[in-house]
Amino acid sequence: MNSYTLRVTCGTARGIVAAISGLLAAQDCNITDSAQFDDSETGRFFMRMSFRSEGGATVETLRAAFEPIAKKFGMEYEIGDDAVKKKVLIMVSRFGHCLNDLLYRWRIGALPIDIVGVVSNHHDYQKVVVNHDIPFHMMRVTPQNKPEVEAQQMALVEETGAELIVLARYMQVLSDQMCQKMSGRIINIHHSFLPSFKGANPYKQAYERGVKLIGATSHYVTADLDEGPIIEQDTVRVTHAQSPGDYVSLGRDVESQVLSRAVHAHIHGRVFLNGSKTVVFPASPGSYMSERMG
Repeated sequence: MNSYTLRVTCGTARGIVAAISGLLAAQDCNITDSAQFDDSETGRFFMRMSFRSEGGATVETLRAAFEPIAKKFGMEYEIGDDAVKKKVLIMVSRFGHCLNDLLYRWRIGALPIDIVGVVSNHHDYQKVVVNHDIPFHMMRVTPQNKPEVEAQQMALVEETGAELIVLARYMQVLSDQMCQKMSGRIINIHHSFLPSFKGANPYKQAYERGVKLIGATSHYVTADLDEGPIIEQDTVRVTHAQSPGDYVSLGRDVESQVLSRAVHAHIHGRVFLNGSKTVVFPASPGSYMSERMG
């Protein structure tokens, strides 16, 4: 039996769930997981539904059958085959903890994605990437050639069919044009502190202020640097007895975990943009399973 995921966004209305459930039943489909959210502030309805086809329905037949309902309720919707892995392009600079974590989770099947390439403005991780049989693209960035390099990166996205760009500590600011063109398809990771510290060496600043919580935030990239819709966050507690180096090491761990969870949510269709925020539904049963342990 083929497994599919349905994503729906539309205005709030009565009968949406009943209409969708009835259609899937008529198509000999069995619903295995469902989550919905009705935002009373924006008047928007969001739904994610996992189901299996017990009668041989294909994505094409399901989409054709769904069109009348979509038209009736003014829906934006997607029906995806769970067996088809999303194509992902990773970008990295000189900090490799997030890249290595993504590669490991990809290798054991915990992140069922198709990594179509890794782009970097340094050579540091070329060998690691190539040893995984993944294309490595060195693109040195300077203030003078930045527009040219971004054009090459977008050409690579088109060439590989990449559906998502993951900035695994890629330390270059993307242009407004690239952010707009890839809206909702670029995920970034950065540190988070309370209070917030910006500029050089934020972990040292946090240490000097006696911060007790450090963390990380993963979000979609927009033209406003580090201000995009948040997908995932987490924190780790630190104490007065720890050093600035401890802060950095703990920060790397939480950054890696938060980024991988954000990518996991995105590739499984659990994240919906809702203005400047997101709706993130829980993971379906079994979606965290790995093909192997190591």
